[in-house]
This record gives sequence, structure tokens and C-alpha cells, in this order.
Amino acid sequence: MSAVVASRLTWQQLRDLDLSGVEAAADGWRNAGSRAGAARGRVDNEMTAKLRDSQEGVAEKAAVKRLTRLSENFQYAYVQCGMARTALDGLAAELKPHQNSLKTALEDAAGRKFTVHDDGSVSYPAAGRETGGQKPPGGSVTGSSGFFDGMFDLPQAMADPNPNRILAQDIADRIASALRSAREVDAEYAVAIRRLKTQPGLEVTDAMWTDAYQDSKAARRAAHGYLDTGDIPNDASPAERKKWWEGLSKEQQDRFLTLYPDKIGNLDGIPAETRDSANRTHLPMLMGKLEGSDDEQAKTKLEGLQAIDSKLRQGSQPPMYLLGIGDEGNGRAIVSYGNPDTSRNVSAYVPGLGTALDAGFANNDVKRAKDTALAAHKYDPSSASIVWLGYDAPQLPADGLLANLEVMSKGPATNGAPAYNSFMEGISATNENADPHVTAIGHSYGSLTVGLAGQEPGGIPGADDIVLVGSPGVDAEHADDLGVGKEHVFVGAAENDPVTKLPSFDEVEGGVRGSVLGPAGSYLGYELSDIGDDDVWFGKDPASGAFDANRFRVADGPRPFFDGEGATPAHSNYFDPQADPESVENIGAIVANRSEFTTREDPR
Repeated sequence: MSAVVASRLTWQQLRDLDLSGVEAAADGWRNAGSRAGAARGRVDNEMTAKLRDSQEGVAEKAAVKRLTRLSENFQYAYVQCGMARTALDGLAAELKPHQNSLKTALEDAAGRKFTVHDDGSVSYPAAGRETGGQKPPGGSVTGSSGFFDGMFDLPQAMADPNPNRILAQDIADRIASALRSAREVDAEYAVAIRRLKTQPGLEVTDAMWTDAYQDSKAARRAAHGYLDTGDIPNDASPAERKKWWEGLSKEQQDRFLTLYPDKIGNLDGIPAETRDSANRTHLPMLMGKLEGSDDEQAKTKLEGLQAIDSKLRQGSQPPMYLLGIGDEGNGRAIVSYGNPDTSRNVSAYVPGLGTALDAGFANNDVKRAKDTALAAHKYDPSSASIVWLGYDAPQLPADGLLANLEVMSKGPATNGAPAYNSFMEGISATNENADPHVTAIGHSYGSLTVGLAGQEPGGIPGADDIVLVGSPGVDAEHADDLGVGKEHVFVGAAENDPVTKLPSFDEVEGGVRGSVLGPAGSYLGYELSDIGDDDVWFGKDPASGAFDANRFRVADGPRPFFDGEGATPAHSNYFDPQADPESVENIGAIVANRSEFTTREDPR
């Protein structure tokens, strides 16, 4: 190891370097990381979960706090060991071909009885046709600097009467080339390996995770020739990505998971357990990245990630899977309750207006996925429910919607629909059941995203049913337009949810509704107007007879403004077991492929 990460690698060091020792060191870090990862799993799944479920009080809370710190210590050790292992693996792998090239050149020199000097120059003996009783004298050559290797000496070498000169020049150039390339590799890995140090103690601080994020960037830069994002089939279909992943050895998979957990964790077509593992590795480093930012949006995202991290540590039934995480745009998060690869029934819910990666998403939208899974389990325990925040929803607060309709456009949904379909295609590719039942769910503006996804060529991959709740329209005139057949489109629209009664664009332009009464005008105008009752902001009202979907019963909910709960209180109740248990039960029955148990309601 003394010759590795040297300030100036010599050809003698490169020749004598025992790369098997470097590989053995990498194996040691691999084993240490595996033990740390397994220990964290035992702390979270066996110790902390059981203690939290079985005991209460101050002592229990103190013990859980200590176990949580221990879990984070193991996680930090797992991440750091993984980077050390991969850096050493990469160093050995990238040095090996240059070492082999050097050894071949040295063997050629020895076979011809040439002498290789400490500085890499090569001496050759006298040879060639005798002139005046003497052979052309020998000499010494040095390797080229790398710019047009050896070419600038070729005419002189060809003219030399000693044929050994051109052979010696070739050997010297090969030695110089191997050494130059090895030094470049050595220098790059030196930066990454020297970064892999930490502070002593039992407390893993935010600053340490920020440092770990920087460590990962250095390791990626060093390993670009060994393992690169170009090796990941980003442009392939989810089915092709699944095949690629399964074709890798366990060692190759570990390398990608160590260096690129963010890429693998967000790649549609990768199995759910692998994505969950990758994202749990990436999550603290992403939080560390955001910790170092003063940007308000970064702080908001950090709060959301911290809340998700807390839920992951607490554990749950059904178990929680982190299928995606990222800080691009307004933030990304995909959370499943239940394993979507092993469940017979899988649903993926798209949230709507005002949703972003923040504490509200982590505490509200994630809970909706859990409540949906629990409702489905009453009919079939083999059910998984996902919340998919894989797009940038409009950020206007729901309470301000009625006064700001002009900001509502199809743009975010148009951009989100292909990403949603890719995710759904991945769910179908990785599910282990022969014919899983898949439900696409859209709430509020998210229903437009789902609706547009259903209208893409081929529809939503694998989808059997579509559920639309609190919908301002899906840019379609009929339920049959959504690709699953009208008998498989289900709509929940609360009587007092004004978002489901938004005026059409033409009505707003013409001042038919809301021109006098202000924000409440849209709601009251729908009730009082007999003009265009089937039309809402994004096309035909999904709850109308003209749209011809299956409308299921939901609670009326509080009236906007009049019941003292703001502009859109009924809009948020569809997934709430306390506020609207009938809606939750109906959605659960549909997700579990038991739609015959839904309670129906006449269309508007």
C-alpha cells in the first residue's frame, strides 16, 4: 500500500505494487460495511421497533433516542466503509492494466538485453551491419512526453543504422505511457481516499453528513474511468433496466449502490427492495447536502426529508419503502406502504396543487398512502399503496385557488404524465405476480396528471383501474378516453368541494361565475348557474353524467367559508379515515380489486 496514493509514483513502485493487497483491503472495508448495515437493520427492526411498540414513558423515550443515535452511527459507518471499499476497488482495477503494460515493456527490454534505468530511459547495445570492423554503437533513449507518443523521434530512429534504437524507443514510450496513466489514476484516487476520515465520538452530526456528501462527489470523480453514470442504462425501458440489473454480479451491484445510490434508487425498473436500500443510503447524504445551503427552498426540502427519515426510523405496518428521493425542482419523493413487487394489488397516488417536498407532504400525503394501504388490507392484505411525487405540481396554495385561476395550466401535468407512466411501467416490470392489479389514483391537480397519463399512447402501463378524487377535470370529455374503459374509472367528488366545480376557462373569460362575489363566486356560481354545468376548468366534469364514470359516495364535507374552515376544507378529506371514512373505504376496495363493494352515487 505504500506505493499507492504516492506523491510521485515511480515505475519501480508500479512494477512491485501488490494489487492483491489493495483488493484485500477493499474486501476488509466491504465486510466492515456489511456488518454495519446488518447491525443497523437489527437496531431498527428488532430493538427500536419492539421497544417503541411495547413500552411507554420517559425511560422508553430515552432508550429509543439512544438506539436512534446508534442506528445513525451504523448507517454512517456503512456509507463511509462503502466509499472506502469502492475507492480501493476502483484504484486496483484502474491501476492493473497500466501495471500489466509496464511489466510487458520491462519483459521485452530484458529479452533484448536492454537496460531500463531509474528515470525510465532505456539503453540498447551496439547492433547492425559492421562498418570498418565495428557495429553501430548502442545508446539510450527516453520515453516521450505523451504528445504524439514517439512520433517526433520516428524519422531519426528510422535513419539510425542500429535497429535497436527504434525498439528501445518503443519500449521507453510504453514505460512512460504506463507510468503517466498510473500517476493520473493515483492522483485522482489520492484525493478521494484522503477525504475518507471522520471525527471521533459517538455523535454523527449534520456537518459529518455534509462532509460525507462531499466525500461521495470526490469518489465519483476518481472512479469515472472505473464506474460511471454512462454505465447505467438511463435511456432503456424499465424492463430492460431490470434485465441489466439482474445481469450484474453481486459485486457489480454493490459498486453501483455505493457510488450512485441516487441514480439506482430513482431508476424505474430496479426492484423495490434495491431502490429502498439505495435511497436509505442516499437520504442522509442528501440531507447533508441541503444542510450546507442557506436557500429557503433547500431548508423546506430538508424539513421534508427529515420528516420522512423519522418515519423510516420509526418503522410501520405495512412496512415503508422509499422508492425515490431527490432535490430537483420542488423536490421528489416516492414512498410505498407495502412491497409493490410482491403485492397482488398496487396503487400509486399522485398529489396535486401545492404539493412539494416539505414537512406537509411527509406528514399528510405520505399518511394518505398508508391509510389507503390499510383500507385495502381489509379486503386483501397483499396490497401496497404508493404516493408518487415525481413531478413539480403547481405551488399555488389550495386556499388561494379560487381567487387565482389564471395560474392553473396543463404544463406541469403534461410534463409529469410521461414520468408517471415510466414509474408505472417499472412497477409492472418488477412485480413478481403474473397479473397484478394496478390502480392509478389522482387527487386534485394530480388527477389531471393521471388523466393525461391515461391519454398517452398505450395508456398508463399496467393500470387496471383509475380513481379521480377532488378533480378539476382531466382534459378529457369521456371516461373511455383514459385507456382503461369507463367501467374502470372511479370518481369521488364531495358536494362541498369547490375544486370539483371550478368554472371552465370560457366561463371565467365571460364572467359567468364569480365576477361579483369574489372567491366564493366560483362555488356559488356552480350551484346557481345553469350554463355549462358539465364543464369544469380542465374539460368535462369527471363526476358528471356526460363523463360517464363510476361515481362513488364520499362525505359532503364542510361548506367553503360558511362553515368557518376556509375556502376548500372538503377538498382534503377524501383519504382521511376520520373526516371521510366512506371515501377511504371505497378507495381501499378499488385498490384491492373489490370494486363491487364500493357504495355508488348518482352522477351530477
